[in-house]
Amino acid sequence: MTAIQISEMQNYHNHVRWHPLVHFVITPILLVNLVWAAICVSIEFDWFRVQYLMLSLGVVLTSLAARLQALRAQDRVIRLEERLRYREVLAPELLKRTVELRTGQIIALRFASDTELPGLIERTLNGEFASAKEIKAAIKNWRADYLRV
Repeated sequence: MTAIQISEMQNYHNHVRWHPLVHFVITPILLVNLVWAAICVSIEFDWFRVQYLMLSLGVVLTSLAARLQALRAQDRVIRLEERLRYREVLAPELLKRTVELRTGQIIALRFASDTELPGLIERTLNGEFASAKEIKAAIKNWRADYLRV
């Protein structure tokens, strides 16, 4: 556990991370502003209103790009952390096969405990899971990640 007081142990059903400021304040404000700008242009066409609409769209896209870039950087760090973990936990034969794992699979497998990891990697490499969601649902001993962005 971290220094932050965790009220509930993380598991498959509650592992999604919501950032209230981003998800419930900034994003709705930007989307309402974009819709309002579009309505204003449709009610009365004016180049100033079009300019405001374009600016509103640009701000929404900038916010989305910033979020996606942060997640991509975090995914790269997770991939590195997990590759280091694999060296400690997996048998050499299975370790060699992990290069076949896609990034999304590695990210999903990070929630598996050390004892459960080898079996889940085998199942993943054998094509038993169609998605990262299925991998996460198959984990029985959840290894929490409270630092996800």
